[in-house]
Amino acid sequence: MSRDGHQAERLEVDPIACAGHGLCAELLPELIELDDWGYPLLANGGEVPPELAALARRAADACPTLALHRLRVAAAAGVGRATP
Repeated sequence: MSRDGHQAERLEVDPIACAGHGLCAELLPELIELDDWGYPLLANGGEVPPELAALARRAADACPTLALHRLRVAAAAGVGRATP
């Protein structure tokens, strides 16, 4: 958890499952932009600031192919570790 009590999250895209619908970028343009072929590119290494956590959840839930995943990040000895 961070100092303010929020657990860190990050986004991850399954490139095999992604069909390039672009809905994630429409719902979360602060963190996701689309490449020339319509596939998502995650800003900031996919790390989700606490103020965007609800929008990240909405984008992941709305993905038609379930290719966008939210991962909780736990700190272990100063190194981030993703846990589904």
